[in-house]
Amino acid sequence: MSEKLQKVLARAGKGSRREMETVISAGRVSVDGKTAFLGDRVEGNEQIRIDGHQVTLKSKEEDICRVLMYNKPEGEMCTRKDPEGRPTVFDRLPKLEGSRWVAVGRLDINTSGMLLFTTDGELASRLMHPSRKVEREYAVRIFGEVTEAMLQTLRTGVKLEDGPAKFQKITYRGGEGRNHWFHVVLSEGRNREVRRLWESQEVQVSRLIRVRYGDMEMKRQLPLGGWTELPLKEVNYYRKLVDLAPETQSKVRVDEKAMDNAKSRRIRRSVKKHQHRQQQATRRRK
Repeated sequence: MSEKLQKVLARAGKGSRREMETVISAGRVSVDGKTAFLGDRVEGNEQIRIDGHQVTLKSKEEDICRVLMYNKPEGEMCTRKDPEGRPTVFDRLPKLEGSRWVAVGRLDINTSGMLLFTTDGELASRLMHPSRKVEREYAVRIFGEVTEAMLQTLRTGVKLEDGPAKFQKITYRGGEGRNHWFHVVLSEGRNREVRRLWESQEVQVSRLIRVRYGDMEMKRQLPLGGWTELPLKEVNYYRKLVDLAPETQSKVRVDEKAMDNAKSRRIRRSVKKHQHRQQQATRRRK
């Protein structure tokens, strides 16, 4: 049975389905030597190239869906390579052969917290798509006076430059002086949407942390800059959430312990080693 070309490329780990649509539209993909067009379908036995480089295709049966949870620190870019040489969220991830990690959405450079990666471009695309209404929850520290009228406006809706937006839920979490913490919930991931909503009320976001994606929260013992691979049950939670068939295999051992203090310490040591290597590389460049 034929499939859309962008779906096949996403499964091959070349990016999300949306990213592959852009690549195809730019004329960068060929199928059996002919330039491909958006809407083309393939059987899976064709010779497909991106920018002249052959793509190793994977069937649905042989591709294992993997998902990582990453605790992004502030100061990292959500891009594979930064022209200014700044650290990226991909720098610390485990290397893959014949596949690659696809980020499920983005967090801006000044935002920290829960970021998901997967080897399944279709899963990433569905989790990000606004039609799926997958909830994202953020902890937000606000500098400035916040009134009940402002909160009601943010719940009802604000017109931003790219269309109306609102928080589905706002919960006050305490504070003192002019600094106050709120938890807010959205079901889409537009660029800097949380910050822009608050700024529409003339208050400043001084800290922003993503704490939940779907019903799954950031693992409390996962240190900043650390990642952990989700076990089969949690992978299938996300697949079920967006109407994908359950995965049957996992790279995580069945007997592997959940996040505990010992595992957290190992991750912290790994993060420190990576930071040390980055610092040495930076000094050499200078």
